Amino acid sequence: MEKLLDLIKISGDDLKKVSVITLILSNIVPVLGVIFLDWQAFAILFLFWFENIVIGVSNVFKMALVSSNTIKQAASKVSAIAFFIVHYGLFTLVHGIFIFVVFGDFFTETVNSNVFDVFGNFADLQLGWAILALVISHTVSFFVNYVGKGEYKSTSLNQLMGQPYGRVVILHVTIIFGGFLVTLFGSPVFGLILLIALKTFIDIKTHLKQHTIFDTDQSDTMEVVGSE
Repeated sequence: MEKLLDLIKISGDDLKKVSVITLILSNIVPVLGVIFLDWQAFAILFLFWFENIVIGVSNVFKMALVSSNTIKQAASKVSAIAFFIVHYGLFTLVHGIFIFVVFGDFFTETVNSNVFDVFGNFADLQLGWAILALVISHTVSFFVNYVGKGEYKSTSLNQLMGQPYGRVVILHVTIIFGGFLVTLFGSPVFGLILLIALKTFIDIKTHLKQHTIFDTDQSDTMEVVGSE
């Protein structure tokens, strides 16, 4: 029981971190959309999927900042970035198609209409502020943690190549399963808010775990230097 509590526990100090605060705020925006704009399951799952794109772009910038002291290392970095863009891009594309086909029911309403009607329906969802909040959240984390705390100095291309997948897979297996349940019951407001809360919790835990690894690495390095 204690291990379970430790697993789900989030300390007060963690909740005071700037990157965690912006992460929580970015997840509150969809709650407002559910309450005031009548967002259904598709809108929420689309935002969760779009965050994959934001994470991928952020990861490309992280990889670009990894130091390369020789021409060979620079060439390897360019190749790794290109491979990541293609591989992660295809992964995200397939995932997006799944979200649109399975949960994007409103598209079927305009199946015989022109493309402008489809984009019009999509624009009516008013997702702009939620998308902006996601971009701001990951931008803050990038500058506060990766640049500000010097994580780029102790990371490698191999780490960054696989880093986004762990979060995406864990999060979206859970979220898609929850999305099916919410859709099954007609997308009730309470169910959608619960889905967002679950996603927010997973976000915070994976975010803290990722950056705790870097903090530990840096602490070990400081101890070694101090002992010399």
